[in-house]
Parts: sequence; C-alpha cells; structure tokens
Amino acid sequence: MDEHLIFNRKSIDDRQVDTLIGLSKGLLADGQLVPAEVEFLHTWLVQARHATTHPIIINLFDKVSSILSDGVVDPEEGKELLGILAQFNGEKSELGEIAKPTTLPLNVPAPTVDFTARQFLFTGTCAYGTRKQCEAATKSLGGLLAQNVNQKLHYLVIGSYVTDSWAHETFGRKIELAMEYRDRGLPLAIISEVQWAKAGRLIDM
Repeated sequence: MDEHLIFNRKSIDDRQVDTLIGLSKGLLADGQLVPAEVEFLHTWLVQARHATTHPIIINLFDKVSSILSDGVVDPEEGKELLGILAQFNGEKSELGEIAKPTTLPLNVPAPTVDFTARQFLFTGTCAYGTRKQCEAATKSLGGLLAQNVNQKLHYLVIGSYVTDSWAHETFGRKIELAMEYRDRGLPLAIISEVQWAKAGRLIDM
C-alpha cells in the first residue's frame, strides 16, 4: 500500500479517536447518560464509521447499536456504557466534573447555562447541526448571538468535533482569547456542545 495512504489513514483514525474522546467528556460531564445522549453518540458513530476502521470506534459502534436495537436504553445498559466511556477516557468520571485527562479548556465544574439575554458564540464543528442551526436554536431559547470573543460574551460553545489539538486549528486563537478573559475574572464560561444542548433541552434530560 502507498505510504501516503497509510499515513493519511492513521491521521484520520487518530483524529476520529481524539474527537470521540472530546465528545465523551461532554457526555460524562454530569455522571449520567440519558437515552437521547446515547442516540446522540450513536449518530456520531454512524458518521465516523464511514471514515475510519479504528477498532475502538467500530467496537463502540457495535455496542451502542446493540443497546439501541430494542429502542430502549434501560438503566443497566446506561450504566454499562457510562463505565465504558469513563474507562476509555482513562479516569473515572465524577459527578459535576469533566472527565479527564483533557486539554479542552472547559469550565470545571460545569456551570449552569442560562439563555435569556446571554450572549453565545460557537466555535468548531457541532454534531447538533450547522452553525446556523445552532444559532437558531439558541435564539429560540432567548439567547443572543455574538460575532466574536469580547468582554460581553457569556458562553463560548466548543463543538463536539473539536479535538485536543484545538490550539493548532484555525479557531484556536478564539478559544485562547476566551481563556484570557475568563482568567481575568470576566463572567465568561467555556462549555461543550453537549452542555449547551442539555441546558436547552435539545437533548432530553
């Protein structure tokens, strides 16, 4: 096989696994999984399975598909999947904390997310939908949309497809600037897409 093809395949596989780690951290943030979150994970796995042959993703896809095969996620299945994701992240997830290790600069503990008259800005690619769809959902919940990171921003929402290598992405400076404002004591929170979706009940609780 061509060496470039081998390299590209490994790069795709590594990126997909990084993305899965970032996504699972958001799902583990409150220490529980509800059926809609399992379906959310399954939707991503369906898409990822077309782009990678990594055994971790393939095996997790098979597991989640099996759980959803009867249309019901019972408490035992949810607990089992929670354990798998916690092991996958290398450390037990604690209630109210983002699973570690991670270099995604999410607020810990996860903050309460209010929408009314609060400014939101999205960065990276979201699993919920396009940027316009995410912004429309935010506006429907009473939130305001910011054009960039500034001192009036309340929430920077990091999309589920942002990996731990975010600093090397084109939007890395946006996250760094939000971190600077947050470190200066401004009321700016950096949250995951999953936290945003759960707060707006875009994922059933």
